[in-house]
Amino acid sequence: MKQFEVNFDGLVGPTHNYAGLSFGNVASLNNANAKSSPKQAAKQGLAKAKALADMGMMQGVLAPQERPDIAALRRLGFTGSDARVLESAAKQSRAIFLACCSASSMWTANAATVSPSADTADGRVHFTPANLTNKFHRSLEPQVTGNILRGTFANEKHFAHHQHLPDNEHFGDEGAANHTRLCSNYGQAGVELFVYGRHAFDTSKPAPKKYPARQTLEACQAVARLHGLDDEGVVYMQQNPDVIDQGVFHNDVIAVGNQNVLFFHEQAFYQKDAGFKELQAKFGSEPLHFIEVPTAEVSVQDAVKTYLFNTQIITLPSGDMTIIAPTECQENEAVKRYLDKLVTLGTPIKSVNYFDVKQSMRNGGGPACLRLRVAMNDQELAAVNQNTLINDAQFARLNAWVDKHYRDELSEDDLRDPQLLIESRTALDELTQILKIGSVYPFQQG
Repeated sequence: MKQFEVNFDGLVGPTHNYAGLSFGNVASLNNANAKSSPKQAAKQGLAKAKALADMGMMQGVLAPQERPDIAALRRLGFTGSDARVLESAAKQSRAIFLACCSASSMWTANAATVSPSADTADGRVHFTPANLTNKFHRSLEPQVTGNILRGTFANEKHFAHHQHLPDNEHFGDEGAANHTRLCSNYGQAGVELFVYGRHAFDTSKPAPKKYPARQTLEACQAVARLHGLDDEGVVYMQQNPDVIDQGVFHNDVIAVGNQNVLFFHEQAFYQKDAGFKELQAKFGSEPLHFIEVPTAEVSVQDAVKTYLFNTQIITLPSGDMTIIAPTECQENEAVKRYLDKLVTLGTPIKSVNYFDVKQSMRNGGGPACLRLRVAMNDQELAAVNQNTLINDAQFARLNAWVDKHYRDELSEDDLRDPQLLIESRTALDELTQILKIGSVYPFQQG
């Protein structure tokens, strides 16, 4: 049976904007209120997905959320027609209004945690949408995320879907951005590494002081239970509280893994020696490559600014690994020097490919933020909704869809335009037909 890792990239939504909503995410805050280009952002994302498909990778897409989120605004007391809801929210509470316009669901690394069938007790692929409780604008996503995942992975024989964890900071869960699976090959049982920022029920434990720790140990443990993971295939490590306070809000900003490689910054983990010892013991006798980037070669600041670790490490059909990096890594002297050296070190990583995803980078997310990894065998892949997979024809259809519906430029004032809401709903209604995922949005459900 063949084994694949399929990357499902989030389609950038029609309201892609720079509102600077994410405290603790330095790139997001630094670009607050700049004009955005939804059309360019969506096309950059699609181009990256298509480029990976052209490299021989299996590549899919996940639909965006409906924004502006009129239902959320109505829950918060804004009434009248949709146009009146938009106008009154924008006037009376700009911050709430902007949060309800966020297109951050494009970062599907936060959509869910996924455990492949080789790791789970019932032999199915398990999905738990992330509750994203730490940020109001992202906490609006889990219900529709679950709908989209069910529309994409509908076959109950192969796929199991769980409700997101309770909407409470004690179970703050940020999904795959704090989860890495290490394995010899995708179809064998692996070790799932859950990374947390704090203990919710024990405040005596170390925690960051400046920025919030969005993921709790208790959330990680709950997801592992839901997915039916064996304790011998799970490791919990704490992210270094000091790097969270330097703007490393998710583990995928400071570490990334693929198969038998863990690529990480020297300062990424708290008590890393004990954690790595447990990882190696549970991984078994096969080689496990720990590639540590010293602070002396790349500072945490440069790692965050360029998203060196928010790169994708993928295994090509040849068996070699390559890094998918944003062009910001190429433009930073220290990071470029390190990556040039890395490919000569005799690790499984043999090359680096640079991609322009600046529209995403300015909002605080690199290539790895844009994708949700799902390891599957050929039977499971055949059971996926095939309309969500990227090939030449679907790529062309999605590009044409973006051209038809997306604006070239968007400012904050445009977000209150009732016409934008109509345009967005028209676009998403058509998208659900292209992807054949069913009526996943509230406006489609009456």
